[in-house]
Amino acid sequence: MAIVRPFKAYRPQLDLVEKVAALPYDVMDSEEAREMVKGKPYSFLHVDKAEVDLPKGIDVHDKQVYLKARENLQKMISDKVYIQDKEPCMYIYRQIMDGRSQTGIVACASIDDYIKDTIKKHELTRADKELDRFNHVDYTNCNTGPIFLTYRHKDEIDDIVKNWTETKSPLYDYKSEDGVSQIIWVINEESIINKLSDIFAKTDYLYIADGHHRSASAVKVGLKRRKDKLSYTGDEEFNYFLSVIFPDNELYVMDYNRVVADLFGNSFDEFMNKVSEKFHITTFDGIGQFKPEVQRTYGMFLEGKWYKLEAKEGTFNLKDPVERLDVSILQKNLLDPILGIDDPTTNSRIDFVGGIRGLGELERRVRCGMKVAFSMCPTTMDDLIDIANAGKTMPPKSTWFEPKLQSGIFVHEL
Repeated sequence: MAIVRPFKAYRPQLDLVEKVAALPYDVMDSEEAREMVKGKPYSFLHVDKAEVDLPKGIDVHDKQVYLKARENLQKMISDKVYIQDKEPCMYIYRQIMDGRSQTGIVACASIDDYIKDTIKKHELTRADKELDRFNHVDYTNCNTGPIFLTYRHKDEIDDIVKNWTETKSPLYDYKSEDGVSQIIWVINEESIINKLSDIFAKTDYLYIADGHHRSASAVKVGLKRRKDKLSYTGDEEFNYFLSVIFPDNELYVMDYNRVVADLFGNSFDEFMNKVSEKFHITTFDGIGQFKPEVQRTYGMFLEGKWYKLEAKEGTFNLKDPVERLDVSILQKNLLDPILGIDDPTTNSRIDFVGGIRGLGELERRVRCGMKVAFSMCPTTMDDLIDIANAGKTMPPKSTWFEPKLQSGIFVHEL
């Protein structure tokens, strides 16, 4: 049983939404954010990465950053950049990229569902990143970026969404700077809101697709508020966090590829011989780059050529949802034993390239100093859900979702 409920969103004035909405805080660094906000006084990055309004070199975890985020958000509210809906609503959020759409429900999910594992996870979180978002939520008293949740799609929800979007005018309809259409409808009819809540209440689980650190920090803020308010009822807004909930069959996971700086002391022949013990190797004679379309198959760009790698029997375990992942097979049989990448999260010799940048980026990275690149099949939504259901965690850099949810369209006050 998943609790999904409406909320009184703070949202931008109609004529300002394009100027306010921004990419999520964790897809750029501080210097990139400083460039992105130039000439954009309404950009939500002034809240999500408030160091852009403080001297260069400031520690992004400094208390002044969180105080500035609070100040900037409150100014946007007092200046009427944001308005607040008078009654709790749900919203429909549709994104269209390259002709493909995904449509989710914007609502609040329960911190208790997170604690009870009704909201399932598939990644470990880092304490420093959790603390950063904890402070951001605590100081601003708001969830400023939605958690990207998913569920096994239900025809009942599809029908409600279809009927609403075909018969109602959207609240917002614009294209973001990356060319993605962002379309939002407000659901302000209590009967429809209740129907959606009832359907989700019959849903066994929700799954975090993206936003593990934001959700973990939102839960910790909620628990802190409970401790500070011993007479809490459970109905306070701090018991819930901002989410966009998408059906699993509409989500698009892109490949998340790897580049490595050197061959770990191996000559070309030594490296190829070692790889051939675990993978069948053939030279790719096609045009362009080799993009794998079958699981347990990889592209490898080395010495100006593309090769096709196929994992041999015995290199994977189909019964284990983690070990059967392509990222696990590559890590266990090649990156670690042959290239010495024992921990891809800390080893500086490996880097990761999201599929949105194309395989040409792998070639460019190799020609600019890296030694070898690997193209991969995307992890599937079934993989993600199977791993979460098994209570296991995915290897690092397993999923790359596109398009990214914009921040600043909705703010949930605690």
